[in-house]
Amino acid sequence: MNARHFLTLLDFSPDELRSLVTRAIELKKWQREGRIFEPLKNRVLAMVFEKSSTRTRVSFETGMVQLGGHAMFLSPKDTQIGRGEPVEDSARVLSRMVDAIMIRTFEHEKIVRFAKFSGAPVINALTDDYHPCQLLADMQTWFEHRGDIRGATVAFIGDGNNMCHSYINAARQFDFRLQIAAPEGYLPNPDIMAAAGDRVTLTHDPMEAAKNADLIVTDVWASMGQEEEQREREKVFTGYQVNTELMAQAHKDALFMHCLPAHRGEEVTADIIDGPQSVVWDEAENRLHAQKALLEILLTA
Repeated sequence: MNARHFLTLLDFSPDELRSLVTRAIELKKWQREGRIFEPLKNRVLAMVFEKSSTRTRVSFETGMVQLGGHAMFLSPKDTQIGRGEPVEDSARVLSRMVDAIMIRTFEHEKIVRFAKFSGAPVINALTDDYHPCQLLADMQTWFEHRGDIRGATVAFIGDGNNMCHSYINAARQFDFRLQIAAPEGYLPNPDIMAAAGDRVTLTHDPMEAAKNADLIVTDVWASMGQEEEQREREKVFTGYQVNTELMAQAHKDALFMHCLPAHRGEEVTADIIDGPQSVVWDEAENRLHAQKALLEILLTA
């Protein structure tokens, strides 16, 4: 039987994704009650990092321990992957020794090739094109605060990056409307947008995108690997800051999310991220619980 992978949100059906979110909420409740639940006892997750991380490493490692398993951290300097071993060979070998493999890397094509030759489930913990695990946490957070997101309006403000692409996929899978505001030259992939049809709209005006939104989402202006572009991006993204004026365009009870780390004073002001509409700390915690639900499905189904 071929292993099942989670490389984008499109790898699960809409019903499966909703079930996963429901399970994540349940696992969060059990963990807070102190309930011991170890369905992954003696299972091992290999965590391959080519990009640095705080939330991804801690949430996956903690999640495996709470589920009774073990997580193994592998950086490029510790493995043959970082010394030029073909991705296909690394996939064949690692998947014979561990039960699942989580990868955080740059090119999305690399994780696709890895999954093709892996006999164990592969999880995309971030590539330059997608960040599906973050969307599981974001959806869990919305469901906890507001119920089902079907029919809601979400505004994504900023770079048409991996987070934006994953929100486009989420609009398809969870059936909500997505209003994107991005500057020229930093637009999302047109093919990814086209596949979402009329669920997604694009504008260069962040105020327009924020109108009547139920949820406002943003991300840093310069992601990992783009640090040398920081000053140029600051000029381009002037006007795309999530602040009191922009939040005022949304519904009065609109929520604010950010995948973190955040740069206060750049893509978001301190009064918004630290204010009453912000749910970023629940969102960050939910990486743990959503990924536990994902691991359970991939390794016990």
